[in-house]
Amino acid sequence: MGKITGFMEYKRKVETYTPVAERVKHFKEFTIPMKEKELKDQGARCMDCGIPFCHSGCPLGNLIPDFNDAVYRGKWEKAAHILHATNNFPEFTGRLCPAPCEEACVLGINEDPVSIENIEKNIVETAFNKGWVVPQPPEERTGKKVAVIGSGPAGLAAAQQLNRAGHLVTVYERDEKPGGLLRYGIPDFKMEKNIIDRRLEILKEEGIEFKCGVHIGVDIKASELKDQYDAILLSGGATVRRKLPIPGSDLKGIVQAMDFLGQNNRRVDDLKFSGEEILATDKDVIVIGGGDTGSDCIGTSFRQGARSVTNFEILGKPGLDRPSDQPWPFWPMRLRTSSSHKEGVERFFSISTKEFVGDSKGNLKGLVTVDVEWIKKPGERPMLKEIEGTDKEWKCDMVLLALGFTGSETTVADQLGLEVDTRTNIKASVQDYKTNVPGVFVAGDQRRGQSLIVWAISEGRQAAHHLDFYLMGSSNLPLKGEGDMPKV
Repeated sequence: MGKITGFMEYKRKVETYTPVAERVKHFKEFTIPMKEKELKDQGARCMDCGIPFCHSGCPLGNLIPDFNDAVYRGKWEKAAHILHATNNFPEFTGRLCPAPCEEACVLGINEDPVSIENIEKNIVETAFNKGWVVPQPPEERTGKKVAVIGSGPAGLAAAQQLNRAGHLVTVYERDEKPGGLLRYGIPDFKMEKNIIDRRLEILKEEGIEFKCGVHIGVDIKASELKDQYDAILLSGGATVRRKLPIPGSDLKGIVQAMDFLGQNNRRVDDLKFSGEEILATDKDVIVIGGGDTGSDCIGTSFRQGARSVTNFEILGKPGLDRPSDQPWPFWPMRLRTSSSHKEGVERFFSISTKEFVGDSKGNLKGLVTVDVEWIKKPGERPMLKEIEGTDKEWKCDMVLLALGFTGSETTVADQLGLEVDTRTNIKASVQDYKTNVPGVFVAGDQRRGQSLIVWAISEGRQAAHHLDFYLMGSSNLPLKGEGDMPKV
């Protein structure tokens, strides 16, 4: 795979960014593409490692050494063919995935791993630019009708797979455009929405029907939908947002991250939005939550012209190296610094918010925090302990709660009589993705809880296989790591 001595000859390299002062003036993507020779050199770094642990690190089971080798040899169309065999939407994962494959890279044991994600992005962009990504409608139709509820990455992946099997697929989306959190949660500076629209045109030309602005369970009862289709796949995501139930949480200026990000994405796309306008302009903003969503809030706040942006994380500050209790090839919890973090935010770890402070008119004017430590005992869950004498008041005009999601909405589950777990996720086994109601399947965050885009695509593909088997008694759709090998 690659060049035998490539990993010794070439250092890891990825796309660079335009300067901060320039990129915060707009919401467009700001990476600087690499030259083809540089990309070939990065593909050459892929070792002949014998056992490609990157496969196990990737939830999709992408054939990573194979497409790395094709890039090294300049066989870009072959690389696109290999990549699309296991991943319906590499243009999404190539921009947004945290790349667990790279943490599992054998070269990463003692060197910088192969830049897999960046190679993946460039493969698919080359494929689109060269016109290799074309609609591939099925040659025959089965006559079976399938409804997919939710058009995030899980729903879109399942829809394309089921359509390839010849079924008549209709995707229902409650928002005005398909994409789910890809469209209304991910800022445009990380992925411009024409990237989604470009792929949606392919799906539509392949024969998938999209019905947007239709909220299943509200506009149409789920039980009515079940009577119209031979099977239903639920892929509505985890949408119940975690709250922070402390004094002052009802003050004006405390905003859920997804309300903030979703409204801004609609604004950038010239779409209407309901409710009061939410802007960080000329405000002192505090983002509570240190994950990807918190990072997205930071970058968006800077682009809206915030006066200052501060980030709180209740967990301790991770180190730069892999922790001893998280050995290779497992995913390590180490300090990750995003492009948004580099735009001027001040980050604080091991800090907990105790109270929001407001003025006489009910507007947020500050908050109170306390430093914390995590007490670890063998065989027990870590315990949070406040450190006495560390209370501190912070001035702020806006707080963005980027605390993740606790589960999925239960309207559809209630109407269909589906079993849910304690977190309101719909119960289904990864063995077949079936719910307790025949003909109803579930995939993605609505089944597994809040997770990664790459996991959503994987679950959509796996659920499609089992749904196809349910309808037809057999299935040629691939399982994880198997390639259905479309032309691209």
